[in-house]
Amino acid sequence: MKHILSSPYKPPEVPQPLPIDQAWALLGGISPKRFMNEYWQKKPLLVRGAIPAFKLAQAAGQRLTSPLSFSDLQSLAGQNNVESRLVKSQPWTLSRSPHKNNTIPSIDQPDWTLLVQGVNTHHSAASTVMSWFRFIPEARLDDLMISIAGNGGGVGPHVDSYDVFLLQMEGRRHWKISSQKDLSFKEDLPLKILKNFKASDDWVLEPGDMLYLPPNIAHDGLALDGGCQTWSIGFRSPNYKELINEILWRTTEALESNSTLTELYKDPSQKATLDPALVPEQLVEAVQKHLNQLKWSKSDISCTLASILSEPKPQTVFSPPHTLLDLLSFKKAISQSGIILAPASKSLYDMDFFYLNGESVSDSDEPDWIYWCQLGQHQQLSALQSMKLAKLIKSEDDPWFEAYQAGWLYIKT
Repeated sequence: MKHILSSPYKPPEVPQPLPIDQAWALLGGISPKRFMNEYWQKKPLLVRGAIPAFKLAQAAGQRLTSPLSFSDLQSLAGQNNVESRLVKSQPWTLSRSPHKNNTIPSIDQPDWTLLVQGVNTHHSAASTVMSWFRFIPEARLDDLMISIAGNGGGVGPHVDSYDVFLLQMEGRRHWKISSQKDLSFKEDLPLKILKNFKASDDWVLEPGDMLYLPPNIAHDGLALDGGCQTWSIGFRSPNYKELINEILWRTTEALESNSTLTELYKDPSQKATLDPALVPEQLVEAVQKHLNQLKWSKSDISCTLASILSEPKPQTVFSPPHTLLDLLSFKKAISQSGIILAPASKSLYDMDFFYLNGESVSDSDEPDWIYWCQLGQHQQLSALQSMKLAKLIKSEDDPWFEAYQAGWLYIKT
């Protein structure tokens, strides 16, 4: 990635395809392949100068600032469709969004932190930074959270059940970490703060530095400057119970079309009994037989997971274009400019089906399959690709046109 010295800092777009075999400054001079082999879900990694532009600017006597200002984050925190939390530490208090500007302390006040979730769906710079981490499967990527704090602000020592990259974007933050086994919490607090936190390592991160932490590493970050911004790239870690519950729930829908299960239970060989309250063994065996006949292929599971994990969060709101183009104008526009996935959209696919925001939009037998896959891989289609795609779009109920009308896809500008 080419780093341009401009203030506010403008994150560069990643090359396509991602050079996952090459050394990345973002990962401390190692390749994504090596990072996944040696660090992912295994051990922390501290990277000085993960964004070299900050050090280059400093050497040139310049100062880069965050792409999002304090007022930008205040504005997001005041919206009903944005999840945010305001934490104060003297004493510990927690309030949830929406937040009016007059409820958020000023930058020069100490001991507070504002955490704004899902900023990647609302700001192009955050979306670009999120894309830097797409060497990790999209099914695991969650969102980019920004925390902005006054001097001394933090959320206390805690643990996360997911992987996180902590990217320092403005000001300094003092991080302490521990691999301790004692994860008991202090009582009667609105936050899950560790009772007996004992740091084993600590560092001060400056703008451009990054700290990766695997799950369940205890950590505590304290802002050393007013306006300290840490960008947290988090990863979802659904438990097996959640996934299997969802798969079983969706399986019950599929059972509606299974004609063998609509048959009534019969027991012509049932014997007379002296214990009528006892569940008949014959009934148990008959139901067990039908249950054992239910099979889940790898395709069944992968399709269901693609649908589940591509569903937008409940607070997500999609905004259709202010002026909707008709079908012919849409085809002409994408042929000239290309298509980009809306920042709030999420796409996943397996070898058979493509899912966009939880909905199946194409399968591998459709002529547009390759274009959906390219969109999933790169989150956009070039004008040339879109020109070829436009020839396949024949009607207003085509999934591409419907996704555009719903605000799931944008025409590139």
